[in-house]
Amino acid sequence: MNALIKKATIICPTSPFNLKVKDVLIIDGIIKAVEDNISEENSQIITGNNLHLSIGWMDTFADFAEPGNEHRETLESGANAAAAGGFTDVMLVPNTLPTVSSKAQIEFLIVRSKLVPVTVHPIGAVTNNAEGTALTEMYDMHNSGAVAFGDGRKSIQLAGILLKALQYVSAKNVVIIQVPDDKSISEGGMMNEGIVSTKLGLPGNPAMAEEVMIARDIALLHYTDSHLHITGVSTKKGIDLIKNAKKEGLQITCSVTPYHLFFSEEDLVDYDTNLKVNPPLRTREDVTALQDALHSGVIDCIASHHTPQCADDKICEFEYAKNGMITLQTVYGTVNTIVNNTELLVKIFTENNRKVFGLNMPVIETAAVACLTIFEPATNYNFEEKDILSKSKNSAFIGKQMKGKVIGIINKNKLVLNKW
Repeated sequence: MNALIKKATIICPTSPFNLKVKDVLIIDGIIKAVEDNISEENSQIITGNNLHLSIGWMDTFADFAEPGNEHRETLESGANAAAAGGFTDVMLVPNTLPTVSSKAQIEFLIVRSKLVPVTVHPIGAVTNNAEGTALTEMYDMHNSGAVAFGDGRKSIQLAGILLKALQYVSAKNVVIIQVPDDKSISEGGMMNEGIVSTKLGLPGNPAMAEEVMIARDIALLHYTDSHLHITGVSTKKGIDLIKNAKKEGLQITCSVTPYHLFFSEEDLVDYDTNLKVNPPLRTREDVTALQDALHSGVIDCIASHHTPQCADDKICEFEYAKNGMITLQTVYGTVNTIVNNTELLVKIFTENNRKVFGLNMPVIETAAVACLTIFEPATNYNFEEKDILSKSKNSAFIGKQMKGKVIGIINKNKLVLNKW
């Protein structure tokens, strides 16, 4: 794979070329030269409008459905969607069939994903089959390649189980990932509880279900001195709880989904099942608080919560629709409209998340392995269903104007360019 990227602004604080406009030559997956002007006849030339280049973006929470639910997504289709969205690295939730709760399943994902252009990082389940009752052999899974542990989309309900898990991983300095949702409070809720849910006649899921869980988990973190990552935080009070815990010096980090930054409960007036998610879309005040927390650094990173669902589970009555939407291809175009700061956005997509989970940081310099995302921050386009590379089409962003276009990625000695 030989490629020559022409006149790209490099965004990489650890690189000697940071904020400089350079040509970058990649030969056999290695950065061979970074200069003002390079001529190379035997390479694919990549040009663009105000081209930018950073180390590869990483997502921390996505569902590729394989094994067991290949009708929704596969490792190939999920990787194609991730690459189109600018992601070279993706952390996969364990909610497959069977659940990723043993070293054999971790090894299956790593071997199975070797041929795709995206680097897959499995998240191992904390409990057997993500049922929340008995701990898995996390030590074995970690040695086999699990980068973090959590029950994926299922929140760990029993405090004693989470306590033991936090204690178990603290010696290894590994992170537990938790979706904040107290099922004893939220059970049966289809959207945020409030005036809008009352008007629409839909059962509500109160913000308290999230906030009680966050407060409980922070108390457990106090006790264990371990490392906890809250993903999918959606309320202002939840953010405040995490902010205060950080001030106390606890090892707590958090991430937000792109749709919680963009949509609110008011967007459900048409009963769009693509907007049925968990945690649910909250109030406009909550959305503003999340956006502010992203700018201020309280929120550490973006988690796509990419959840493909087949048509039968979305084109139906709202109460029967399953939670989740696909997001990987629209994360950048969504968040770029909110952050509007390319250096900060790249930091959120590349550095913050890798630091949270202790993963190696690529670099843009001569002789380094090429792990790169190529993009145009100022280019607008409309996202259409025909653009979707996932097997499922459950996106609420279809027809929306996106700000910022991903041109492609270079990773694992592969060049993947979007066909715009």
